[in-house]
Amino acid sequence: MKGTPLTAISARITAVDTYDIRFPTSRELDGSDAMNPDPDYSAAYVVLRTDAVDGIEGHGFTFTIGRGNDVQVAAIGALRHHVVGRSVQELCADPGSLSRDLIGDSQLRWLGPEKGVMHMAIGAVVNAVWDLAAKRAGQPLWQLLAHADPEWLVSQVDFRYIADALTPEDALTLLRKGREGLDERETVLLNRGYPGYTTSPGWLGYSDDKLTRLAKQAVADGFTQIKLKVGADLDDDVRRMRAARAAVGEEIRIAIDANQRWNVDEAVEWTNALAEFDPYWIEEPTSPDDILGHAAVRRGVAPVKVATGEHVQNRIVFKQLLQAGAIDVLQIDAARVGGVNENLAILLLAAKFGVPVCPHAGGVGLCELVQHLSMFDYLALSGTTENRVIEFVDHLHEHFTAPVVMRDGHYTAPLTPGFSATMHAASLAQYRYPDGTFWAADLAGAEEVA
Repeated sequence: MKGTPLTAISARITAVDTYDIRFPTSRELDGSDAMNPDPDYSAAYVVLRTDAVDGIEGHGFTFTIGRGNDVQVAAIGALRHHVVGRSVQELCADPGSLSRDLIGDSQLRWLGPEKGVMHMAIGAVVNAVWDLAAKRAGQPLWQLLAHADPEWLVSQVDFRYIADALTPEDALTLLRKGREGLDERETVLLNRGYPGYTTSPGWLGYSDDKLTRLAKQAVADGFTQIKLKVGADLDDDVRRMRAARAAVGEEIRIAIDANQRWNVDEAVEWTNALAEFDPYWIEEPTSPDDILGHAAVRRGVAPVKVATGEHVQNRIVFKQLLQAGAIDVLQIDAARVGGVNENLAILLLAAKFGVPVCPHAGGVGLCELVQHLSMFDYLALSGTTENRVIEFVDHLHEHFTAPVVMRDGHYTAPLTPGFSATMHAASLAQYRYPDGTFWAADLAGAEEVA
């Protein structure tokens, strides 16, 4: 990789520090849906310390909704021995080397393989390496990836289990073709940004008045798509969809999201019951592991599109969803799979099958991360933003040193070097659980009331 400073040549990773960071979002029902009525948006957060004289660190995290941090932080800690002592220069030149070592740990692999808590922990550490690499290159991650040699990008992808659908030769062809017109698209991106849609009006716990007010505000802010959570009560969903459609008019897309609430037949019946309001897609209609179930839902609800991905655990499941013709929209998540390397594989699969990618970003820091992956996809792979939008939720951005900036419903391309994963030290000190200043005071108050 070009641009690594001389200060990194002899530097090593000296520590892998972990933090349990939780925000009390459940108190205002922010993030509430049919399956998760009381989420506390949280981050199992990791910092890679080095002995480099410039003091640059790598930051990453995986997202949970509260108590999941207990196991997620422990899982990240279990990877420490693979990371401490590694050469910073070698890691930044080949993040895939660490990804392969972490996934290949035979004793930890037994807990997966490549799924669940350990795989998400691997993703957090791998993302922290990419953050470190981009900072050392002096570039935002989207730009580092977009301008990287196609051959090097292919070397970062694990083709095991997906070669029947995507070969290294396929990937190289896609990436070489994807670079055509890159400079012109980069100018457009820097001037216009990447289109987003917002879920902020649609949390299930919000009143109809709040939904209506926020939906109108979303249109005024330039969004051309909003999303509503559904699946708890059909009569409520009909009423809420009617209110939303009245608020935004006929030209604005309204996506709906069941968060895995339904059986297959129920998903078809419920979605069709809402069809009069012209939903654009139904998201996570059933279990994310049910490939054939998603295919059946897709057949049963057309022309409503089927979208899924935020809980899809690895590239292999995505491969099968695409092979089975089970989805119209693929939703990557920056913190669910094994980090940037695996998301590169998933973006390449989507490009091979011609399916648009509209990332999930409903969670602390997920908007900050996934914008980089979509911008890379636009610049150097798919070459288009047609029918592609990144989810946006207006929560907790103030805790990041390089928060997302929205303008006229678009993500402004971040220019700060790195993966936009770094939280303010004050936020870590305040919301570290259970001894951060916020939680210590909160828990003490709860004990006094009790």
